[in-house]
Parts: sequence; C-alpha cells; structure tokens
Amino acid sequence: MWSKEVIDMIITGVWETVYMTLVSTLVGYIFGLPLGILLNVSDKEGLKPNAPLYKVMDVIANIFRSIPFLILLILLIPFTRFLVGKSYGTTATIVPLTIAAIPFIGRMVESSLNEVDAGVIEAARSMGASNLRVVIKVMLVEARTSLISGATIATGTILGYSAMAGAVGGGGLGAIAIRYGYNRWQFDIMTVTVILLVLLVQIFQSVGMLIANRLDKRKV
Repeated sequence: MWSKEVIDMIITGVWETVYMTLVSTLVGYIFGLPLGILLNVSDKEGLKPNAPLYKVMDVIANIFRSIPFLILLILLIPFTRFLVGKSYGTTATIVPLTIAAIPFIGRMVESSLNEVDAGVIEAARSMGASNLRVVIKVMLVEARTSLISGATIATGTILGYSAMAGAVGGGGLGAIAIRYGYNRWQFDIMTVTVILLVLLVQIFQSVGMLIANRLDKRKV
C-alpha cells in the first residue's frame, strides 16, 4: 500500500499545503494589515475617529468572518474561476483562503494595535509626529510582538482552512485525507496526513513564537 506513488503523493501534498498556507497568509496580510490599521485608527478612540468608515468596515469584516469557510469556498467559485481560470486545485484555493483570511487578519491587527500604550502614542503626537508616522514608527513597532503572535495564529487557522478545501477540489493534505481516508476507507493514509498537518501547525507555531520572543523588548 505504501508504494513510491503514495509516498510521492503525500510529499506533494505537504508542499501544496505549505504553498497554499504561506501564499494565502502573505496576500492576506497585504490587505488585512491595512484593514486592521484603518479599523484601529477610525475607531472612536483612534488617532482619527471616523464612525461611518469604521461601521462600514466593521460590518463587512463581521459578515465575512461569520460565513463558514466551506460555504464561502462554494460562494466564491465564480469569482475564483474568473481570476485563475478554474475553481479547483492549489492555486485556485488560494483565492477563497485569502478572502477568508483578510477579515480575520484585520481583526488580529486591530486587537494588537489596541494593546499599544496610549501614553506612548500621545508622546509621539505631542512631539509633532503625523498620524502616518505614529502608525508606522510607533504603533506597529510597539505592537510587533503581538503582531507576530497574531500572524502565527492566522497561519495555523489558514492551514486548517486549506485542509477543509480538500472537500471541494482543493489540493494538499486535506484532499488526500478525504480522497483516501474517507472515500476509500484507507485510515492509515488519513492518519499520516493528520499527523503531518499537526506537525506543520507545530512548526509554524514554534517559528512564530521564536520570532515573537526575539522581538519582545520586555525580555531583552
């Protein structure tokens, strides 16, 4: 049963899972980081309160976070097909993964920035720093440890989403687990894929926490 083809398939599944997870996380942060910053800045206690803007972004983020990923995956099939030409496979799965990740990441970033000491922000503003400079030079720097921890959590969450995508044509370990472990009742293959998914989460978690601890000035 454990032929070279099966082993090669599992190795390919690992790389597909890592590829989907890391690319989706990266693109998710490209859009999710600005979203989180805008949510924080436009909040009633932010640098530049803007109730209408905050309300719109808050509602949009809540709507997308409330939709179960499998349902969102199906809803986005036409959009995914429009962008990449097909709605199945590893590259196509990145589209719904990214869209699901953006509001989640935005909330994580908003929460991290909310932890920044208000006194530090006020000190920077009193010295004439612009809002943009306060965000870039003060808030993001002060919140770096929390931001890295949040990125670690987001990566693990997206990896879990990528496994679920295997149910509807996504690639990676999730597709292998469903195709062989569920449809064909080959529980040894499913067990291996589950163990590999757990190991990947642990690796991402360990690397993220290592970086966060290195950047935590309180432990210097």
